[in-house]
Amino acid sequence: MRRGLGWAVALTALLGLYVWQVASRGVALIRTGELVGVGLGVAVLVLPVLGVWFVVQEWMLASRVQQMADVLAAEGRLPVDDLPRSPGGRIDRTAALAAFDAVREVAESRPDDWAAWFHLGFAYDAGGDRRRARAALRTAARLYREDAGSRA
Repeated sequence: MRRGLGWAVALTALLGLYVWQVASRGVALIRTGELVGVGLGVAVLVLPVLGVWFVVQEWMLASRVQQMADVLAAEGRLPVDDLPRSPGGRIDRTAALAAFDAVREVAESRPDDWAAWFHLGFAYDAGGDRRRARAALRTAARLYREDAGSRA
């Protein structure tokens, strides 16, 4: 886990360097004062702003997922990774799909339960559906935030 965090920090730092370089070029184009230069400069600045926004959103989601995992770990309710794997370490898809149905049914029966959505996210991930896994974790994070707000 630490290695993954290290890579995420390193890639974010590289992205920051890239964004800084692109932004400085955009500002230089705007400073030319020429209509085409200003237009290109503004267009060039939009991409770094969007890039920073997406990275911030991903770090916020990662932080929230870790908070939820800490709560579930303290309660002994973390998802258990007991699915069979190939010799190469890949999860057996058939087993993942069989386990997925039970987790999906729980999430469907308790749509306001952030823990159910958290488990669903990891069930999607085990099944190889990263897009739906992220969507389920975003839903879990939203519900967790709402739940935390109602307890405050």
